[in-house]
Amino acid sequence: MTLVASCHCGATKIELPHLPLAAKECNCSYCSRTGAVWGYYKPGEMQFLQQDGERTYSASDGMNQHHFCGNCGMQTWGDSLDWGSIYNVDGTPKDGYTPGSLPTERSYAVNLRLVDDLDWSQVAVEKVDGRASW
Repeated sequence: MTLVASCHCGATKIELPHLPLAAKECNCSYCSRTGAVWGYYKPGEMQFLQQDGERTYSASDGMNQHHFCGNCGMQTWGDSLDWGSIYNVDGTPKDGYTPGSLPTERSYAVNLRLVDDLDWSQVAVEKVDGRASW
């Protein structure tokens, strides 16, 4: 099943190969303002069909890149360190890691709210306490 995430004006379109394996809603200072629900994909899984006027923002010196449409302003996708690979959703480190550790892998996240007619009953959304964790 192919899904397409599209910003409001259609200048950004991202093809997703399948429903995400994980979806998260974060309450950090950035994500809580965007209202995004993030579906996660590995590098190379998403196909960028159109990225006209895309802009990027980072509040972390480039560590996490937030992409949005420069025309309509929709938060479209993100490119960041794969925090979930070494931290639990409550911000505690997973076994074998210490607080302050940085992941070595990257992860892509798409704002699932941009997928028309998404069957939300098929997507388990986990709440992430990013406000207290990072």
